[in-house]
Amino acid sequence: MSTGRRRLPLSLRGHAVPWERQSPTWREARPALIAGALERARARPSGNWYVVGASRAVRDDRPLTRTVAGREVVLWRDAAGRPVAGPGICPHLGAPLGDGRVRCGTLVCRWHGLALDGGSFAGWEPFPAYDDGVLLWVRLDAAGGEPPLDAPVVPRRPARGRALTAVHTAVGVCEPEDVVANRLDPWHGAWLHPYSFVDLTVTGTPDGADGGEDGFTVDVSFKVAGRLVVPVRAVFTAPEPRTVVMHITEGEGAGSVVESHATPLGSDDRGRPRTAVVEAVVAASGRPGFALARGAAPLLRPLVRAVAGRLWRDDLAYAERRWSLRSTGRFPG
Repeated sequence: MSTGRRRLPLSLRGHAVPWERQSPTWREARPALIAGALERARARPSGNWYVVGASRAVRDDRPLTRTVAGREVVLWRDAAGRPVAGPGICPHLGAPLGDGRVRCGTLVCRWHGLALDGGSFAGWEPFPAYDDGVLLWVRLDAAGGEPPLDAPVVPRRPARGRALTAVHTAVGVCEPEDVVANRLDPWHGAWLHPYSFVDLTVTGTPDGADGGEDGFTVDVSFKVAGRLVVPVRAVFTAPEPRTVVMHITEGEGAGSVVESHATPLGSDDRGRPRTAVVEAVVAASGRPGFALARGAAPLLRPLVRAVAGRLWRDDLAYAERRWSLRSTGRFPG
């Protein structure tokens, strides 16, 4: 990228190329290249950690229940504000612990008042939980089957004190690998999402060499309005099997990240796999006015989530189709 491109936060595009006349990218988006990056991602350790949702989704007075890898999981905060997790089934008579209340860091079941403080009790065993300040994770060793890690693989992020964060969640009928494969194909951006991305060029691809940077480097412009765009350089990497991270390395918001986490939920009533995409946007900028944006975070978060929601409506449709073709032996290659 040129120095001028890095300095200007906004640019005015010249004559816009019609969508159907932009340069085709199917030759560059080689299936073997994407499949190789996917397989290397799947081979990286996760330590059996799964993203559950946004940190702020777990309040001090109420628990949160999620299904992760077919297991009902309940989460709450102890008296010190630390996350606690465990099976969502009451060990007494099977009541849903997610319907309980939290009092002074103790989860009280609504059925008969059984209280859990996060320690082992009557066969109920807690799961390791981790709050990274943006997302909440739970470790399920029986589901993951890997050697456990003490903490999840959290991507490098801007300092929390100078960042604006927003988390969006969407659910599709597919497996985590279908979501990850979608994110490891940056070539589709300007074709599938012309309302958000233009002038997209992939300038670097992974070679799979040991110790090499296993990432896709992309020059792309985010559409603002009309011909007004924000040009950036971004690098897509997969630090663990269920996560793809986009790091903005040059341009406005350098250092910002968009994390796409794929969490398996379990099967639906037809036996099809369901996966949640939990996308965390952690945006930062060195511009003085960005402090005002952080102050207006409660107003801006719904807008950021709306943008992510529109993108994932399209991308999940692809991930679902990919799974459908794979599961019936019709996927190309």
